[in-house]
Amino acid sequence: MANEKQNRPPVNAAPGGEGGANRRRRRGGERGEGGDSPNQPRGDRRDRGGEREEREELDERPVDIKRVAKVIMGGRRFAFRTVVVVGDNKGRIGVGIGKARAVPDSIRKGTDRAKRVMVNVAMSGTTIPHEVTAEYGGAVVLLRPASPGTGVIAGGGVRAVLEAAGYKDVLTKSMGSNNMLNVVMATWAALKQLRTPEMLAAMRGKPVEEMRPFWERAANRAQVTEVRNDQQQ
Repeated sequence: MANEKQNRPPVNAAPGGEGGANRRRRRGGERGEGGDSPNQPRGDRRDRGGEREEREELDERPVDIKRVAKVIMGGRRFAFRTVVVVGDNKGRIGVGIGKARAVPDSIRKGTDRAKRVMVNVAMSGTTIPHEVTAEYGGAVVLLRPASPGTGVIAGGGVRAVLEAAGYKDVLTKSMGSNNMLNVVMATWAALKQLRTPEMLAAMRGKPVEEMRPFWERAANRAQVTEVRNDQQQ
């Protein structure tokens, strides 16, 4: 019996042999992880990595976290409400509200909702194209253009919204209610009312140059004057 066991051929090849290599190749091809199957390209993983990089470029700012209560039978159920501002610092901005029993979950919900409602807003260099006023609830927010180097003269939720959108020179005034949620929503509503100089010129039937801020008009006139002087010389 001992001689028969020794002379019996092995049923499975060694893991390092040809059989083990074939099995590993088949498993790799089925999963698409380094296999030779043409139906599972590696480009999908690279695409997911690109989407991850795009998500990381967004500026996410939780601006208000409050504890809220819901009255139910037998008592009150507490949760957290979070207001989150999300922007790309290039003219896109969104505001979301998340509510959950834990703060991290409420921030995640607010961020996801803000990303879904992001909108493009008009910009004129580093400031807004024109003055605008918006209301939301009891809050009233006034935004005015500012020359380069002024900075964002604002506080609280107004500053968070403007900086996440990409503005660097804006004059603001918050009037009425100081509720953070209403102030943020009023600022967002004001930005959505903005129009580019080209759109304003088409609506009012005037040249585009007249619709730009006065410092931009002065800079353009100075450039035109320099070009004319160079041509005359």
